Amino acid sequence: MQIPFLTAACLALLLAGCQSTADVRPAASAEPVIPAMPLRFATFNTSLYDETHGGLIARLDEGDADARLIAATIQHLRPDVLLINEFDYDAAGRAATLFQERYLGVGQSGERAITYPYRYFAEVNTGVPSGLDLDQDGRIGGEGRFHGNDAWGYGLHPGQYGMLVLSMHPIDADAVRSFRLLRWSTMPGALEPRYPDGRAFYPADVWSQLRLSSKSHWDVPIDTPLGRIHFLAAHPTPPVFDGPERRNAARNHDEIRLWAEYVTPGEKPWLCDDAGRCGGLDDQARFVIAGDYNADPADGGSLPGAIHQLLENPRVLRYATPRSDGAAADAAANPANNSHKSSPAHDTASFGLRNGNYRVDYVLPSAGLPVQASGVFWPRPGETGAAWLGASDHRLVWVDLAARE
Repeated sequence: MQIPFLTAACLALLLAGCQSTADVRPAASAEPVIPAMPLRFATFNTSLYDETHGGLIARLDEGDADARLIAATIQHLRPDVLLINEFDYDAAGRAATLFQERYLGVGQSGERAITYPYRYFAEVNTGVPSGLDLDQDGRIGGEGRFHGNDAWGYGLHPGQYGMLVLSMHPIDADAVRSFRLLRWSTMPGALEPRYPDGRAFYPADVWSQLRLSSKSHWDVPIDTPLGRIHFLAAHPTPPVFDGPERRNAARNHDEIRLWAEYVTPGEKPWLCDDAGRCGGLDDQARFVIAGDYNADPADGGSLPGAIHQLLENPRVLRYATPRSDGAAADAAANPANNSHKSSPAHDTASFGLRNGNYRVDYVLPSAGLPVQASGVFWPRPGETGAAWLGASDHRLVWVDLAARE
């Protein structure tokens, strides 16, 4: 759904800053100088989820310290288009409204308030009961993790770990495509999980029903000064918490592959969205892939080549990898990173003293889009924002596109 968060009149008043309505246009002979402002696309796994249904709403309503720090980060970076991962979904959008009004809409930690006139959120698979024994433990559902393991996507309640898109520019709600219901088995060459001896992990009747997306995959068209950009949002499952069959690793790989297939030209009769429209993205369309993909190029538990399906896709722009000095400094202080192969300056998440840091969050423009700058918001100790990092184990990743080509 697309929800104009403010009416045009209210937004205009807010942007005017209550100044006089006197005519301040330049003289007729003057040529107005309009700076070419970059368009900033970003992704941020905010960890704004709760283990109980409605828990995030209650926390935001009462006042949540972590949400204030998350808001300060967003206000500091001020992205034009932002994907928030791990933001609990509720059908009425109450959590989103509270976060926008009371956190983003109020200056935090000395930063300026920020208003997003457009947003998009929708159902996700996490926590939604499947009615099937997906973990093959001989029981269907239950409480706690037993419920989560048999949900379409792991979650303790429907909507946990959802997604939220915020935009300064109009979202074409009627053109949004969602692939939440796409069945994994319909993907040609799908990595069906198997035991080391070759036996299928899922019985045939379960495999035929299992959904591919652990949350959802959204194609959100946004009309920007650069023209229409398809914002491709997703959050594949972590490639761990499974067994020798590596079912989560296989699912992670194929969730990433879904976008690789979607942007690659060719007939895709199997690639059908939730409205029944089949096929991939037009080969002339521009896009930005964003999200927490739970896959590092060289480290961690993802299957070899998983994220390279996007990084090395001919339709994805190859540009300087977003980096930060703070990530490099943090990695040097944690021995768990000593065995890692990826550049520590490229890391986007910190998983503690046991696991170390990884690059798992991505903003990937399509080939031909004019990248001006990029970065990972990971300040070093003592720098602005260093005190905000504890609110999430992920860092905001951003890419600036030049507004004029």
